[in-house]
Amino acid sequence: MTTSVEPFDVVDLIRTKRSKEALSTPEIQWLIDAYTRGYVADEQMAALIMAIFLNGMERAEIRDMTLAMIASGETMSFQTLGKTTVDKHSTGGVGDKITLPLAPLVASFGVAVPQLSGRGLGHTGGTLDKLESIPGWQADVSNERMFEILKDVGAVICAAGSGLAPADKKLYALRDITGTVEAIPLIASSIMSKKIAEGTSALVLDVKFGSGAFIQDIDQSRLLARTMVDLGTDAGVTTSALLTDMSIPLGLTIGNALEVRESVETLAGGGPADIRELTVALAREMLTAAGQPDADVEAALDDGRAMDSWRRMIEAQGGDPDAALPVARETHVVTAPRSGFLDKQEALPFGIAAWRLGAGRARKQDPVMATAGIELHAKPGDRVEEGQPLFTLHTDEASRFERALASVEGAWGIGSSAPAARSLVVERIS
Repeated sequence: MTTSVEPFDVVDLIRTKRSKEALSTPEIQWLIDAYTRGYVADEQMAALIMAIFLNGMERAEIRDMTLAMIASGETMSFQTLGKTTVDKHSTGGVGDKITLPLAPLVASFGVAVPQLSGRGLGHTGGTLDKLESIPGWQADVSNERMFEILKDVGAVICAAGSGLAPADKKLYALRDITGTVEAIPLIASSIMSKKIAEGTSALVLDVKFGSGAFIQDIDQSRLLARTMVDLGTDAGVTTSALLTDMSIPLGLTIGNALEVRESVETLAGGGPADIRELTVALAREMLTAAGQPDADVEAALDDGRAMDSWRRMIEAQGGDPDAALPVARETHVVTAPRSGFLDKQEALPFGIAAWRLGAGRARKQDPVMATAGIELHAKPGDRVEEGQPLFTLHTDEASRFERALASVEGAWGIGSSAPAARSLVVERIS
């Protein structure tokens, strides 16, 4: 009986990265394949990704790793759709519900938006969790049904199939338990392997920085954006990125049903100014990539076209766009202890508080509470009077209030003058 001989030894590859040297294309291709089929053990891959975390990777290595992860599973193609496809990915944040108004808005211009989304883990909310607060809405859609919805409606927001980049799924779980989540080569190859495997012709990235972001430092976020844009470009996908501020929560709601309500307000031509601003900026970027640089996206929000797309998109996945959204059984209002200007509202603590109220999950298998979250009644720079409500906590279990309140202690403040205005979109990278 003969056994096949592996062309490389993983220990050699670990030593190479430990010594700050580059891995070759064949080495990376073998590594990802061998790890996916179980030949390379988790503890060996853990050592290797820690070496990558500490020593980085060259552009060619990151490209090779991304392509190897794409090759580990199936790929999709929208070439037979008869429409230009453009996708958007956000690195996530607190109150970031932009996908909900954005996908139907862009679809209202005849562009297909295949938005394969995920669930929330920790303090950042998941798009699918938000939409599941709409009665009847289903996250799981077959590939055939996805094509039907994209042809008919133009936008679909659904769960990604398990066949796309299975190597990433394994590696993502390992990064989570080895303290290597923030490694830029690993983040970039993880995001871009899935997005390129999805088969979209153009991609717009919303890369966050600030207290509520995955990567808080602006220079590191810029490096991540640049790395991902380069990966997309190398793979033949028209890719650009907006660098956006996640120091304070986006909009006035954090939590699933609360964020759906705010998204619908935005689609009706209203909603908070920052939600509208970022939705419009990303829509313009997506439509420019799709060959429509002069599209009047604000008009589509104001005249009902985007709302029509939303209703059709929700109905296509079994949801009732007219159904009442669930409401929390318990609420707790925090009021201003004195008059002045709200001068601080840190995103991360508010995200953690919403998670503790039940809006997020600590483990992948945990359920989420559709009604849980936080409603903000003021944003930094607003004048507030003593006794005025600042924010309301929502949950079905009053026992959760204490820990949620502890999360936001010191995370907000009232001063005698308004803080300087901040730009939401800081930079465009292409």
